[in-house]
Amino acid sequence: MVEHFLQCIYCWSEISMLFDSSVTYQVYVEDCEVCCNPIEVNPVFDNGELISLECKNLGNYSAITTLKKNKQNVLENIQNAF
Repeated sequence: MVEHFLQCIYCWSEISMLFDSSVTYQVYVEDCEVCCNPIEVNPVFDNGELISLECKNLGNYSAITTLKKNKQNVLENIQNAF
């Protein structure tokens, strides 16, 4: 498990989330621990390292990217996940 700190896209509070680094590509919904609003979370891992994290506001689908490393590597990991 990897703990990552980020800013809530609703209330802008700093929150933390735990991710399973053994799963390359994930999509799930987790509520903000401060304001309880739902956030769609899309972490991508490469060899146990978090290389991309996208969070989406489920109300209007505006996305923010909080972490993005080697773009080509991210695309390859997503393609390999399916």
